[in-house]
Amino acid sequence: MPTGFVPFVTAFEQVVPALSHEDTLVRLAEDGDWSTFVRGLDWESPSGFVRLESWRPTEVMRHAGSPVPTVIWSIVHHAIAARLFRHDPATMLHASVRIEAHAMGESGVVVSLDVPSDALRGSALNKIIQAGVELDRALGDLLEDLGLPRPTVLRR
Repeated sequence: MPTGFVPFVTAFEQVVPALSHEDTLVRLAEDGDWSTFVRGLDWESPSGFVRLESWRPTEVMRHAGSPVPTVIWSIVHHAIAARLFRHDPATMLHASVRIEAHAMGESGVVVSLDVPSDALRGSALNKIIQAGVELDRALGDLLEDLGLPRPTVLRR
C-alpha cells in the first residue's frame, strides 16, 4: 500500500478510473453494444470498477473545524450491476459502492467501505444475493491490488 494519504488517493484513482454517466453513454454509442463496452472497461480497469463520483469534503469541513484530508468515492462494477438490474431494477440503490479514505497522522490512511452483500442479502432472489457476494469478492480483490489486506467481511 502506498504510504500516506495523497499517494494512496493517487494509486486508487489510477486503478479505478473515472467514468461519468455522460461518458458512459458516449462510450456505449461508440462501442455499439454492451459486451464490447464491458470488455473495454476490463481492459482499462482490470478490477472491473470505475469511479462514478469523487467527493473531497475537506475544504468544506475545514470551516467546521475539521481539516482532516478526506475523499469519498462512489464506484460501480458495470457487468455485475447489469445482472442486478435485470433481476430487479431496485437493486441499483445498492449497485454502487461507497469508499471513504482519510489521513491518519503523517503517513497513515484509514479506509472505510460499504459491504455490497449486506444490502443485497435480504433479497428473495438467490441470483441477487450471489451478485452481492460477487461484488464483495471483486471489492476485496481491488483492495488487495492496492496493497491492503482483504477485510474479513469480504473473504472469498
